[in-house]
Amino acid sequence: MVAHLDARTGTPVVAMVGGGQLSRMTHQAAIALGQSLRVLAADPAESAALVAGDVRIGEHTSLEDLVALAEGATVVTFDHEHVPTDHLHALVAAGHRVAPGPDALVHAQDKLVLRRALAAAGEPQPAWAQVDTAADVAVFAAAHGWPVVLKTPRGGYDGRGVFVVPDEAVAAELLEQHGTLLAEQRVAMVRELAAQVARSPFGQVAVYPVVETVQRDGVCNEALVPAPGLSDELATTAQEMAVRIADRLGVVGMLAVELFETADGVVVNELAMRPHNSGHWSIEGAVTSQFEQHLRAVLDYPLGSTAMTAPVVVMANVLGGDAADADWAGPGLDERIHHFMAHWPDVKLHWYGKGQRRGRKLGHVTALGDDLAEVRARAVAAARYLADGVVDPAFAFEEEHH
Repeated sequence: MVAHLDARTGTPVVAMVGGGQLSRMTHQAAIALGQSLRVLAADPAESAALVAGDVRIGEHTSLEDLVALAEGATVVTFDHEHVPTDHLHALVAAGHRVAPGPDALVHAQDKLVLRRALAAAGEPQPAWAQVDTAADVAVFAAAHGWPVVLKTPRGGYDGRGVFVVPDEAVAAELLEQHGTLLAEQRVAMVRELAAQVARSPFGQVAVYPVVETVQRDGVCNEALVPAPGLSDELATTAQEMAVRIADRLGVVGMLAVELFETADGVVVNELAMRPHNSGHWSIEGAVTSQFEQHLRAVLDYPLGSTAMTAPVVVMANVLGGDAADADWAGPGLDERIHHFMAHWPDVKLHWYGKGQRRGRKLGHVTALGDDLAEVRARAVAAARYLADGVVDPAFAFEEEHH
């Protein structure tokens, strides 16, 4: 039996920590299911806070704010992993349901914890070591070669906290600044992939097609679905690995396993235990979006179909450019959206309501079809036009149409 039903709707209350675009899109999925999503946002102007009806303003680092969020909710879940692990244990001890639980989520919070767990499970991953001194990095490099990839164990995302280090001197500077780091061998990869799986509290799983993620400067620019040219054998290997990891760690909700494809197969890069950028395509491109699936999983509802709605789907992020571009905000943005809708009527736009900043994910577009090259060209051209007003010559259109 599900406790803590909303008195107004008779359905569960899901409390999500974080007011970003993942929370915003989860809120949209909750509306269709008749559920209430309660959001903890740091600011009323955050993406989800602009649209959700039940918004609590507070900090994810405050136990008091987390307890207030959890009171009366059926389950607490996340749109980011940065909540202190001790606070989550305190919520559980107080009788609140947390999904994924702190013992699972810590593997997405702390890269050293993840590496140790994957090693114990025998899952493929890059060579790695905990390093506390420049001498430790030099020893690692002697075995695996320069450059070495150094990562902060906690707090990094979208390329932040990841450093490609050419020598011991640079390593010493980073260690002095950050303290203990994770050292990884720089993988000779073919490309980056992502395998997503949803898991319920009692182990039901639903697996999505493996996606190729196109990264630039550590940020996902595109997701190509299904990953082009990926053999059925390797796709199955990646999906089975994601299921094993979800089961072993006791994940509840969505799990994204970020992978490097190499000449020998796939190795695990990182995990995310929440809806993930690599799954945004599923809103239009799958029978059940990752956001609805996450809600189903954390509430222990039967999981939905992950079948694709078209042979090919491409998601392209709209990334912030020059903040001084006066045409981006206000009437200029509205004009761009008008032109976008007129020229790409079959490309779907998701705008996050966020302020402009270089490299920031402002929204995404999704295109569907039969031919990868054509679908990708539409998605990328539309995203670029929304970001900076540049029209690909192949997609030129007349201003006077508006």
